[in-house]
Amino acid sequence: MSSLTPRRLRAIGVLLAALVPTALIGPAARADTPVIPDFTDGFGLTEAADATEVHSSTDFTITVTTPQVSGPHKIRVFLPRGYATDPDKRWPVTYFLHGGGGSVNDAVAAPALRSDKMITVVPDGGLKGWYTDWLMQNTAVGAARWETFHLEQVIPYVDANLRTVPDRAHRAVVGLSMGGSGALHYAQARPGLFGHTASLSGGIDFAKAEVRAAVLATELNLTGAWCAVSSSSSPSGTGKCTGYGPYVDSDAVFGSPYPFLGADHLWNAYDPAAPANLSKLHDTEVTLYTGDRGLIDAHTATAAATVKARLDRLGIPSRLVDYGNGASLSPGCDGGHTYGCWAPAFADYVPRLEAAFATAATN
Repeated sequence: MSSLTPRRLRAIGVLLAALVPTALIGPAARADTPVIPDFTDGFGLTEAADATEVHSSTDFTITVTTPQVSGPHKIRVFLPRGYATDPDKRWPVTYFLHGGGGSVNDAVAAPALRSDKMITVVPDGGLKGWYTDWLMQNTAVGAARWETFHLEQVIPYVDANLRTVPDRAHRAVVGLSMGGSGALHYAQARPGLFGHTASLSGGIDFAKAEVRAAVLATELNLTGAWCAVSSSSSPSGTGKCTGYGPYVDSDAVFGSPYPFLGADHLWNAYDPAAPANLSKLHDTEVTLYTGDRGLIDAHTATAAATVKARLDRLGIPSRLVDYGNGASLSPGCDGGHTYGCWAPAFADYVPRLEAAFATAATN
């Protein structure tokens, strides 16, 4: 049975469907089944058989395993509606990074991510992965090399299995909350991969004590506003914060957060707001969105203003949208840390990104 890969299992299913008489299958089974692309294992990723969730022919979720991150992990994909009917066309791709306590299904709450002009890929980022390779790999959550998983495995895996335009001018990384810091960090860590990045209500200034406290809260599974507000507003959520997973050591992700004798060097190395890291974005389109209301976005607004000011001093163009109490963005936005603001923010951002993709030259 080890030779029965997901591709072969699908092929067997098609063959059986052709051989079994329709009368024996029954009316329910005659309904058209959405067809999605086949994925071939590679880059350290193995697709889990019988775990694919097909929501439609342009919306599906595969599950993969990798030694880099313990457990099975989902990758949700939104394809343009013309993907199957135009088999010679290649598409730009945007990676959406969800927030803390969230999941790949959170992307459903932002309809603009379902674009007919690009592919959107939503990889699992863990309940508290923080889009980095953890300092400690022997905690209750096991292997946690999230950055390696995403940048060294998921991206080449997607390029190998979907018809992407595999260059930085046609690849973006965007995210919100925890994913907002991850998006900015990934664009800095691998400027050769991403030509566009956007952070929505991101914890992007790791020098702020409040941001460090948020990371510690996720490690210790201290549920609070960062988790409860962001995840409960997801259509896949229960309306309650389900937590950040097992308790781990407070130094598990970035080591000691205390700025004594260089103990917090990993925090500083990751810090998306650090001028040395921002200087890597000279050729990257940078967009920041934030409100300024509530316990969380009061701090993300300050962080976004800090990053914008530093980018300006570095001579790096960027766009900051501080929508304050939300009135200028959408009637459903209160300026807080919710999809009531993030969905219209993406509705504003995605057409701009699509236009940038359309005018970019192909390598």
